[in-house]
Amino acid sequence: MIQIVGGGLAGCEAAWQIAAQGVPVALHEMRPVRGTRVHRTDRLAELVCSNSFRGAKLENAVGLLKEEMRRLGSLIMRVAGETSVPAGGALAVDRDRFAAGVTGAVEGHPLITVSRREVAHVPAPGAAPVIIATGPLTSDPLSAEIAALVGQDHLYFYDAISPVVAADTIDRSKVFRASRWDASAAGDYLNCPLDEHEYGMLHEALVTAELADLHDIDRARFFEGCLPIEVMARRGPDTLRFGPLKPVGLTDPATGRRPHAVVQLRQDNLAADHYSLVGFQTQLKWGEQRRVLRLIPGLEQGEFIRYGMIHRNTYINAPSVLLDTWQTRARPDLFFAGQISGVEGYVESAASGLMAGLNAAALTQGRPLVPPPRTTAMGALAYYVSHANAADYQPTNIAFGLIPSAERAPRNRRARRQALAERALNDLAAWAAAAAAPAAVEAQPS
Repeated sequence: MIQIVGGGLAGCEAAWQIAAQGVPVALHEMRPVRGTRVHRTDRLAELVCSNSFRGAKLENAVGLLKEEMRRLGSLIMRVAGETSVPAGGALAVDRDRFAAGVTGAVEGHPLITVSRREVAHVPAPGAAPVIIATGPLTSDPLSAEIAALVGQDHLYFYDAISPVVAADTIDRSKVFRASRWDASAAGDYLNCPLDEHEYGMLHEALVTAELADLHDIDRARFFEGCLPIEVMARRGPDTLRFGPLKPVGLTDPATGRRPHAVVQLRQDNLAADHYSLVGFQTQLKWGEQRRVLRLIPGLEQGEFIRYGMIHRNTYINAPSVLLDTWQTRARPDLFFAGQISGVEGYVESAASGLMAGLNAAALTQGRPLVPPPRTTAMGALAYYVSHANAADYQPTNIAFGLIPSAERAPRNRRARRQALAERALNDLAAWAAAAAAPAAVEAQPS
């Protein structure tokens, strides 16, 4: 029986893929026996940061990765589609229904056994493979064993979570509905417009507010793709206006003009009674958050269901540890998947779990382990994790820059990306057929 340690996105996806191959699997999750600072429930695949799986279109690299996962029978993508909430051109989910859906599917599968206990030691080599998918919040005992096993210290960065506000405490007279990029989905976001003076007050409050203590290190190292709002604010007075608070593509109907800046609120659940602040991940103390966030027009009386918080993420130095099959170089029966494997993002974590699961099942069945070609998003991600510069490694999201260019590619950027996506899906189909991947791979994009 294959062992998986960790019941997050990667662990659940890996278990599902293994079971789809007809191989029994045991999934070990330490919650609720041992909790974490950021999880609220005992459900599998609980989303603790954003509720967004990012862009949904094939001309977006993460959209391509999601489509590849769908064609390989991804549980995470199926449940995400079933629990989606309006988010313009992105895929966002009701986080509670999503976690409940994944938990029900995994616990209900006859070949998956879910064990609620902390695994404090890396399982010894045995008859079946092991997948470590404990995520960025790996417990200290297991983290120490992993560090000893891979022969080096973990890398780390600090991740911050965005606040969530109760919908009925938003002043609707001051906000307007609109989506920045997708005219066909207008109204998916609530927009809090700021004039120059209001923006200046908010910026000043962010750069002077008191921060929560990080405790275990003196200097925070943040992942560039998920910087706290106050860290971005300190980079300059206009950084936020050209970042998460950019007003481009939005017109305030109250004035008929583009605001100086905009704070966007994204629906957080299907009931639409919770909204998360887009790009407002923060390490401010909770009392400071309440004061600062109420400077945003429309949130003066806001009641926050959850304040932002900061937590340490740990991950291995993947290029020096992993093969492009997600196996460790030193021990072929041991796989890593999810954020601890050195990827960033919900989708990337689940994709690594999908591939680790397929490969662990193949190893058990005596089949060759062949990664998808680099022309696919899944293959490109695996290649980056196993071949990047180990001396200065940082987790990355999937990007078209990781995928080799196509011959005679169109000069138009959108057409070029569409050509790369078409090639990727064709190559994925050929690879899946040769590798006997579990799902039926369709010929056309869904």
